[in-house]
Amino acid sequence: MRTKTEEKRQAIIDVAAATFGELGFERTSMSEICTRLGGSKATLYNYFPSKEALFLEVMFQASEADFQNTMLALQTPGDDAAQTLRDFGQRFLGLLYSPNVMAVRRLLVSEGGRSNIGQRCWEMGPARGNAAIKDFLQLGIERQLLRAADPEIMMHQLLALLEAELLPRFVFQHLPAPTPEEIIQISERAVETFMRAYGP
Repeated sequence: MRTKTEEKRQAIIDVAAATFGELGFERTSMSEICTRLGGSKATLYNYFPSKEALFLEVMFQASEADFQNTMLALQTPGDDAAQTLRDFGQRFLGLLYSPNVMAVRRLLVSEGGRSNIGQRCWEMGPARGNAAIKDFLQLGIERQLLRAADPEIMMHQLLALLEAELLPRFVFQHLPAPTPEEIIQISERAVETFMRAYGP
């Protein structure tokens, strides 16, 4: 059962989500959100210290179901580590290059050095995801589906391979988001390279 504090916090997030969706991040102000919500700015800032923090929470809620679905790919039992990683790779890239997550990543690039928003984002997404990936890789090693190596390094290299072809277009914003077919092909190539290094 939600407390009044939780209900108020969610009400703020709901109003902010509608406002960001209508006006975009740049044109949305905390004053505008406060006006639509009703109440004082002090109350709003008591829950969220900045527009960036509120935006991050809105995007987190919008993408949490997709995040859980992505991590679910690593929990599917089977003896084919490569196929599991291909399934994961497709879901991971689909999430990473979704409009919500790309908006958060752009915010991190512009604001991450000026506040603790980078740390908060890390805890909400990558830290949880990385832990799940390392657990899968460790299990793969124990089951001799992958060769013995440091799961931390394996995890970083897997993620780097998955995003290698797409990161430049994100950084320079000169090409559209990848299509589902592109994501399938990119995942295939990334996992093939990974398995050449870490296959049994």
